[in-house]
Amino acid sequence: MRVDKAESGGRGSPIEFRLDPSSGVPTYLQLVQQVEHALRLGYLAVGDRLPKVKDVVAELAINPNTVLKAYRDLEVKGLAVGRPGQGTFVRATLGELPSGDQGALREDLLGWMRSAEEAGLDPDGMVALFTSTLHSFRTGRTGVATR
Repeated sequence: MRVDKAESGGRGSPIEFRLDPSSGVPTYLQLVQQVEHALRLGYLAVGDRLPKVKDVVAELAINPNTVLKAYRDLEVKGLAVGRPGQGTFVRATLGELPSGDQGALREDLLGWMRSAEEAGLDPDGMVALFTSTLHSFRTGRTGVATR
């Protein structure tokens, strides 16, 4: 996901979608997740226009119904609203972190990523470890699994 706030001045969209075909996540859901992430990080705000369906289709070479499904999902969640002839716009935001907190957390995470890389983890290994640890944290099981 590329975000360019300068481009959002009424015409374009401040978000550009990217797909990861190896993720195993359905394409429409990748689009939804990227919008949700951009909302949480403050890259998108109420009133911002999401990319036009035809632009996403041309850029990513995907079916228009896939983009429409993602936008419908965002509408059902109350995060977006479609305006006939104008596009789809952000209707609500998600719990955005204050930018100061975000910067400090980003630095901590970058330090962790450097340590993980030095320990021999590739990006997929980092994602797997992070995801597993997050799941354990959220379920209250903070012990380390061993074989």
